[in-house]
Amino acid sequence: MTEPLTFEPADPAREALGRLRTEVAKAVVGQDGVVAGLVIALLCRGHVLLEGPPGVAKTLLVRSLAAALELDMKRVQFTPDLMPGDVTGSVIYDPRTTEFQFRPGPVFTNLLLADEINRTPPKTQSSLLEVMEERQVSADGVSRPLPEPFLVAATQNPVEHEGTYPLPEAQVDRFLLKLTVPLPTRDEELGVLRAHHSGFDPRDLRAVGIQRVAGAAELAAAREAVGKVTVADGVMAYIVDICRATRAMPSVELGASPRGATSLLATAKAWAWLAGRDHITPDDVKVMARPTLRHRLRLTPEAELEGVTADAVLDSVLATVPTPR
Repeated sequence: MTEPLTFEPADPAREALGRLRTEVAKAVVGQDGVVAGLVIALLCRGHVLLEGPPGVAKTLLVRSLAAALELDMKRVQFTPDLMPGDVTGSVIYDPRTTEFQFRPGPVFTNLLLADEINRTPPKTQSSLLEVMEERQVSADGVSRPLPEPFLVAATQNPVEHEGTYPLPEAQVDRFLLKLTVPLPTRDEELGVLRAHHSGFDPRDLRAVGIQRVAGAAELAAAREAVGKVTVADGVMAYIVDICRATRAMPSVELGASPRGATSLLATAKAWAWLAGRDHITPDDVKVMARPTLRHRLRLTPEAELEGVTADAVLDSVLATVPTPR
């Protein structure tokens, strides 16, 4: 998502979400594309994988978004000794009442920041599977629904591999988007230094002046509006052709699944609505293809050795699949 997104204030919900960038920018310099991706994930009831080097304000970005939406947010630092119950909650014995009670884990929130999710073993990683897909926690034979809205923003460091546990394809596929958080430009980095020199404290968002610009009601109204965005048969076939083309690429071992196609349809509809349209165009599909599909492609070992990337494969697919008129 490199193209700038212009929010058209055609209705109150769109206008409110359009102000998110301004509020988040009070604490985070740049990263407009990542903010737009997080908004799209909220509109599609999906989850986001954030990948970028340390120190590019991934945590601050999610905290700022939660403050601007007045949503509850919790952060979990994933470590090798983290247990599933530390994430979802567990049943404990209360000696005062002589009964077993469920103590909710940090997943009972609106925005869950799963920091360095690939630092924890698969057993704990898998504890998020039911949470992300079913939006509930099952313990002691009881299913407990999570708050609405609910979004998991998981971070990964793309550089370090020692001591990490790569996410299995089944779990990676649960993420609606994979957003790359880039290093700031020179001017943006100068802006960061000037802000810190002036007394900016990333731990005190109130002092920055971030205000509530939207909330659960606006998100619900926006989701209803996104659901009414129309899709022509030709554009729908274009989405299918893109996903099928990824499976036929010689450098790809595992291409985009049908879930990837439905995800691309959903994100393109959200992008079109935010841009002020009631229908999606092939350009909407192209903009959302990389963040929606890049993590769903598994390259062959030979392609990885040659330095081929998932984005490069998608660029080739988008250049070869005929665009509907």
